[in-house]
Amino acid sequence: MPRTSTRSTRLTFAVLATGAGVFSMLQSLIAPALPTVQHALHTSQSTVTWVMTAFLLSASVFTPILGRVGDLVGRKRTLVAVLVVVTLSCLLAALAPNVGVLIFARVVQGAGGALFPLSFGIIRDEFPPGEVSRSISNLSAVIAAGGGVGMVAAGPIVTALDYRWLFWLPVAVVAVTTLIALRYVPESPNRAEGRVSWLGAVLLSAWLVALLLPLSQATRWGWDSGRTVGLFVTAVLLFVLWLFTEARSRNPLIDLKIMRLPTVRTTNTAALLFGAGMYSIWSFLPGFVQTPSSAGYGFGASVTSAGLLMLPMLIAMFVSGVLGGRLTPVLGARKLLTAGAALGAFACGFLTLWHDEKWQVGFVAGVFGLGIGLAFASMANLIVGSVPPEQTGAATGMNANVRTIGGSVGAALTSLLVTSSVQSSGLPYESGYTHAFALLALLCLAAALAALLVPSARSDKPLGSARAAAGTATAQSEAAARN
Repeated sequence: MPRTSTRSTRLTFAVLATGAGVFSMLQSLIAPALPTVQHALHTSQSTVTWVMTAFLLSASVFTPILGRVGDLVGRKRTLVAVLVVVTLSCLLAALAPNVGVLIFARVVQGAGGALFPLSFGIIRDEFPPGEVSRSISNLSAVIAAGGGVGMVAAGPIVTALDYRWLFWLPVAVVAVTTLIALRYVPESPNRAEGRVSWLGAVLLSAWLVALLLPLSQATRWGWDSGRTVGLFVTAVLLFVLWLFTEARSRNPLIDLKIMRLPTVRTTNTAALLFGAGMYSIWSFLPGFVQTPSSAGYGFGASVTSAGLLMLPMLIAMFVSGVLGGRLTPVLGARKLLTAGAALGAFACGFLTLWHDEKWQVGFVAGVFGLGIGLAFASMANLIVGSVPPEQTGAATGMNANVRTIGGSVGAALTSLLVTSSVQSSGLPYESGYTHAFALLALLCLAAALAALLVPSARSDKPLGSARAAAGTATAQSEAAARN
């Protein structure tokens, strides 16, 4: 049972939100500054892209593994350790004398992906039942908005200071957060039994890297190159081997029975499809508005101006995420997930047809932001409400991973469409973007259809209410037995 007072839960939430929000910001903060980093560290464009690619691969590996470690050894202990690692890796990135050290720092920084599942698990363990669903929605809103903050803030920070301040600022924030977490965040009482399946961890890491690496590099290597095809085949083989190993393990890293639960399975399917649309919009919409108008489209916006055009998305993500926590008891998480994905589909469809004015791009950013906020809040609540407490970290970690995989697939397909044909100036044709936006609309629509398949009997009931009802039923049974 939760053991914290209202004041303690507020402080705990502030710590969790700060840590998760900063890491979410780190995911997108460096992307607009990559040309600046390339020039400052005297490296090539192909090399500097590894600053993003290495982080993506690392986070995809660490998120479910450390989520499982938190389930086993204690979520607070693991949370504090991860915050320390993120602090030190940001410090190393800020001081990096060359691109090799910066890439290594980003690999270590990827361990912060575990902050998401660990935070959800702590909320479930420590908060009063009536506050769990709302707190998860609020935290999801912060996580979603963190990515938006990164896109908006990168330009002004680099212009006013230097790209290294993209890491200096998180160092100070996360260091203070670590000290507060060490002192005030309670250790979760729920522990999973068993140990970490290191064979499962190695195989999970291997197939994720073999899948995500060619997805992120295929546009440079070529989709039909030996490296690309070979890694895809390797990913399939390793994935099958991982499934076989996990199914036979007494202590699986990821309990496949949990992954096969109807609510978890359908929610992860929606996450895969919606992640493809979300990450692609984040990646390609700023590039679209930065395209010189001489190409026949675009606005020739600077990095800072492009970030400001994404500001409606940032605001909408946070507002809808917070509102999602209030609407879940009324409408149910399944309906909110469906609505969020449908809003994403509408936004991308609108953008396909109308993108000649800046207000149209701002409108699309705002509508898509509403969808992201609702989808993030509802997905987290659906997963957390459907798995045993001791499986929270692993299950939510895999949900985050599924979104990342979807994002990589979506970004690869979008890049293929955008760059399939270019003008003599080297800029993509407008049709490449319109075809890409149409594809993203279809992916988000498919996510909405997948969300409709989420079972409603249990998942639509607020988590706090479900737990409270279960506790009441147990107390009544015990009283009847005594009588």
